Amino acid sequence: MSTDTNSSTKGWTPARLASQEGKTFLITGANTGAGFEATRILLSKGASVVMLNRNAVKSSAAIDSLKQEFGEDVKVSFYVMDLAALSSVREAADSVLANVPHIDALICNGAIAQVAKQEFTVDGFESHLGVNHYGHFLLCGLLYQRVEESNGRIVVVGSEGYKMGIKTIQFDDMNWNKNYHPNNTYCHSKLAQMMFGYELQARLGKAGKGVKVYVCHPGASKTSLINEKAGLASRIIFSLMAMSPMVQSAEKGAYPEIMCATEENLKQRAYYGPSGPLNWVGPVGECKLESFALDRDVAAKLWTLSEEETAFSWSL
Repeated sequence: MSTDTNSSTKGWTPARLASQEGKTFLITGANTGAGFEATRILLSKGASVVMLNRNAVKSSAAIDSLKQEFGEDVKVSFYVMDLAALSSVREAADSVLANVPHIDALICNGAIAQVAKQEFTVDGFESHLGVNHYGHFLLCGLLYQRVEESNGRIVVVGSEGYKMGIKTIQFDDMNWNKNYHPNNTYCHSKLAQMMFGYELQARLGKAGKGVKVYVCHPGASKTSLINEKAGLASRIIFSLMAMSPMVQSAEKGAYPEIMCATEENLKQRAYYGPSGPLNWVGPVGECKLESFALDRDVAAKLWTLSEEETAFSWSL
């Protein structure tokens, strides 16, 4: 497809989406926000969607809502998975491998953001990094073989925040014990997640593998990403922004990840999302990618560290 980022063009929309009958998509964090909307759109095209969510009650409610919309026979299910606990990621991956015969795309959508005070995952990681990066790093590794068997895709949902933080990986203090800041740590985690995506692209290419990896961002969307764990000022600012034209619907925030999971002839070494003002809203297409996100030395060091921290070694 054309990835023209000219704001006067329409960009990618679900109108381009053909039937997805027979295809299976896994989406993390899919019971609310952009992940839920991506699920809705894919189900409307006949796909099977497996949601990987932390909250079982909210997942059941989401499925009830989807069945009311699409009928009792709609092909949607969920497994409980908490990205903040590597043991939970492993358990969920085991369940998927035992019950899901093929994966056409694994969409790494789940995230946390703007946690006001420093928190740690059960494995001892700074919470943003643990959830957004390490949890997905392990999940992708555990499910990679199943994705490869389907000649499928991995979609990394990054953020424009990657260019708003320190613009590199803080290897000397990954938990931010000395300089914790809710925005910088979030931006750090999203940069790590994106660098993983581009490093995985490079390693798969070198190994001659058919799995494709795409990196995208949702722009500024009306989701629950900024929640009660964010500081009061952050919540007030986002609530005011959400009333402006600079914040789009959660449905439109889902467009980039659906495009990357389904559209043919996309470039891998690229960055997709809303391409209007500040890349917050506007037509979905290719956006400018800052060079520091492609630093192979930093990415290789991050990869090695991620394998150590998750006790998982990729075999490519």
